[in-house]
Amino acid sequence: MLMEMEKKEWIIEEINRLKREKNAVILAHNYQIPEVQDIADFIGDSLALSQEAAKTDADVIVFCGVHFMAETASIICPEKKVLIPDLKAGCSLAASINVEELREWKKEHPNAVVVSYVNTTADIKAESDYCCTSSNAVQVIKAIPEDREILFLPDMFLGAYVAKVTGRKIHIWPGECHVHAGIRPENIRKMREAHPEADMLIHPECGCTTSYMYYSACDPVENKNTYFLSTGGMISHAKRSRAKEFIVATEIGILHRLKKENPDKTFYPVSENAVCKFMKMITLEKVLNSLKEEVYEVKVPEEIAARARKSIERMLSLAN
Repeated sequence: MLMEMEKKEWIIEEINRLKREKNAVILAHNYQIPEVQDIADFIGDSLALSQEAAKTDADVIVFCGVHFMAETASIICPEKKVLIPDLKAGCSLAASINVEELREWKKEHPNAVVVSYVNTTADIKAESDYCCTSSNAVQVIKAIPEDREILFLPDMFLGAYVAKVTGRKIHIWPGECHVHAGIRPENIRKMREAHPEADMLIHPECGCTTSYMYYSACDPVENKNTYFLSTGGMISHAKRSRAKEFIVATEIGILHRLKKENPDKTFYPVSENAVCKFMKMITLEKVLNSLKEEVYEVKVPEEIAARARKSIERMLSLAN
């Protein structure tokens, strides 16, 4: 045990030394393992990480997340070296649509505005008019003229949520995140029965979202203290809420940050099985190797990046 602790301390020291030496910054998503979150310079959701990438003065960005996030950072910061510690860190939601499928869908709706969730590949973003995250999806849809047809992709639960909140008719791609799709209304009902006074925090990607929006509308008293939030929104809500208990319906990696920043409050995962294997691929050892060897660089071809940049910039402009 002592040797393991000493090894961990040495790895952290080496990471910090190499960061200074190479003018590097480490960005980590809220779903990363605790050790990676703890050595990151900035932790956040997809939108916050995109904003941080856009403004950093670092020469090297080590992106501890999944591949599409590193792609987005590379698109925003083409002059910087963007590294991802494990090339296999993908995303089941991003893989639910490819560029050929999107082009065919666009042909069926030639006058539609295409809104793609940030959980998509660079070539999908290049075919889109707007990019969005769960933080600002509603805001993006509201910015589109009401007489325009809208294609929303790839997450069907977030799409249904946005359609309900905005009252807009939206064509929605039938994609899903395998982790969030596994969180069902029955999981939430059991946790609410066990902790009736807790704030209920639900990510809009969850498979329970549309059902719970309906339940909340039908019986707001029964479903009090229910909030549909991005991971960044969950962090902010937990800080300002007077509640002492919270039920969290999203990937369990966020619990580390929630507990760390709110030591006087209690957080319950709605499901212990809500684990993204892709987010958990990055380790301290891989971060060290990434900095030391400057691997694995993520670079988007400029032809695709130039087109994708427009949709991302629209997303960032609406977030300010």
